[in-house]
Amino acid sequence: MDELKLTKEWDKVFAKSEKVEHSKATFHNRYGITLACDVYKPKNAGGKLPAIAVCGPFGAVKEQSSGLYAQELAKRGFLAVAFDPSFTGESGGTPRYVASPDINTEDFSAAVDYLSCREDVDADKIGILGICGWGGMALNAAAMDTRIKATVASTMYDMTRVNAKGYFDAADSEEARFETKKALNEQRTADYKNGNYELGGGVVDPLPDDAPFFVKDYYDYYKTARGYHPRSLNSNGGWNKTSSLSFMNMPILAYSNEIRSAVLIVHGEKAHSCYFSKDAYAAMTKDSKYAANKELLIIPNAVHTDLYDRLDVIPFDKIEAFFKTNL
Repeated sequence: MDELKLTKEWDKVFAKSEKVEHSKATFHNRYGITLACDVYKPKNAGGKLPAIAVCGPFGAVKEQSSGLYAQELAKRGFLAVAFDPSFTGESGGTPRYVASPDINTEDFSAAVDYLSCREDVDADKIGILGICGWGGMALNAAAMDTRIKATVASTMYDMTRVNAKGYFDAADSEEARFETKKALNEQRTADYKNGNYELGGGVVDPLPDDAPFFVKDYYDYYKTARGYHPRSLNSNGGWNKTSSLSFMNMPILAYSNEIRSAVLIVHGEKAHSCYFSKDAYAAMTKDSKYAANKELLIIPNAVHTDLYDRLDVIPFDKIEAFFKTNL
């Protein structure tokens, strides 16, 4: 297992709550990778608590949006952990800054392993919450892991769909995929020859005047004081360029309509990514015997990153009620 060196000081992009106890911990997944997490627990809480594992957005770290969600959930009575996925942030794994639909789904189940074995957690009351690309991973984990009793996907991306088909499926052709795969495999050769993995770059900086709105939206979070963090991939050099290969070839959500546990999908009405949630909900409930405990909540006028950190937009009252009902 990796020997991790965890930052001791508070280095989050959000203020620390005096209502919550904060500590740091590690756990490992089935691939032998050690993951780092922040543990948020209601102050003076006793007994066994319902627990929630939080991760995302895709290319962020636990000091950003996931930590904010976890702390807010702890204020509302849950033990919550925000973790860095494999190969990123303070978590272990090499090469750095690579993603995998398999390993990153496993990361959620590894968090459930960890929570299930904590003496202050009720192992029968564990949920997960995924933000952005980890919303899709959360749904994928819920389809596999029967210990997960409730799942929230917030402002979700299906990373396998966007990598294989492009935004709004605009590159959904064999020819387009071939050209992308050809370029990425040439990059693999170059990386092996050079002895390092070339990064794709985080959010573009400086921001071009003609950048589409969703790029401006990401810039406003990752590249400004609002959300910048030195360990965040999106705030800095980004993922390694060849990360998207496995996402093109191994789609997630194949058995989402067999999820028996409760699911709440939350998305902003004006988000460029809203179609991911609408389509995921439709696929999850189509011809499903388990549609009754599934819900899609669209937040009026909200854009993608509003659900990263806007406490006046994120429907925490609804999320709290959902978890308390289903855990």
